[in-house]
Amino acid sequence: MTDIPSKAAPVAKGPLTRFLDSDLFHSFLKSKVTVAAATGTLILFLVAILAPWIAPHDPFDLASISIMDARVPPVWMDYADPRFLLGTDDQGRDLLSGIFYGMRISLIVGFCSVIAAAILGISLGLVAGYMGGRVDAVIMRIADVQLTFPAILIALLIDGAARGIFGSLDREVFSFYILIFALALSFWVQYARTVRGSTMVEKNKEYVQAARVIGIPSVIIMVRHILPNVMGPVLVIATINLALAIVTEATLSFLGVGMPPTQPSLGTLIAIGNDFLYSGEWWIAIFPGLALALLVLNVNLLGDWLRDALNPKLR
Repeated sequence: MTDIPSKAAPVAKGPLTRFLDSDLFHSFLKSKVTVAAATGTLILFLVAILAPWIAPHDPFDLASISIMDARVPPVWMDYADPRFLLGTDDQGRDLLSGIFYGMRISLIVGFCSVIAAAILGISLGLVAGYMGGRVDAVIMRIADVQLTFPAILIALLIDGAARGIFGSLDREVFSFYILIFALALSFWVQYARTVRGSTMVEKNKEYVQAARVIGIPSVIIMVRHILPNVMGPVLVIATINLALAIVTEATLSFLGVGMPPTQPSLGTLIAIGNDFLYSGEWWIAIFPGLALALLVLNVNLLGDWLRDALNPKLR
């Protein structure tokens, strides 16, 4: 009898290979707008991360800043200084370097607030959807009340309360953390409502029922079994909320309740330039505004693509 050759065992694909072969990656490559947005976002992120190394000047180094260099125009205008490509602000700080550092601060605030809001919202959404009953009712009623207040109003209320509590201390030390807390408290509801709805669907499926039968604790069921299956919509919300958090931070900084002038974000730079907009020094406000608009546009385009790509009805 001759031996029948056995088939070779299939080679297991790594995570990167599976991603490159997935429909999500092919959908990404088909959209030229999304590829351009991803490229622009990556460039802006790298500029923000590498700001201390690629910025022509350090806008926080008081020893290198001269008030005699204040309000210098961009290099293509008269009376410009070749050291300052986009000109300077009212304190003599290089505007291009300020945009690099300001974008870094805006992204840090945006990412930290989105992560904090996601942790809070996902946790409450899992508990509300899995437990049900009075726990679900209490959490959802709090979420309904939260939705009646605009995000900017909530941030202003939190900032006012923080001023009353920490009035005798240096507000600049706490402004970063106050801003993140205010933004996180403004955006957690979307995560909670989305995760709650998905959890209510998942908890009635067979794999969850089997986990209950064999005695797995509810916390482990929610974290290990249900959470991975509800992360798709959460990623879409997080991407879109990143752009919203950056815009909200810029708005609060423009109103004077965000980042202080000593740690300027893009919103702070726009607020500083707004005082000189009608006196002819338009570049102090316009260039940070363009950087903010470009950053938010790219992130929003990525969020729109991700929402469509993860929607099973559009496949």
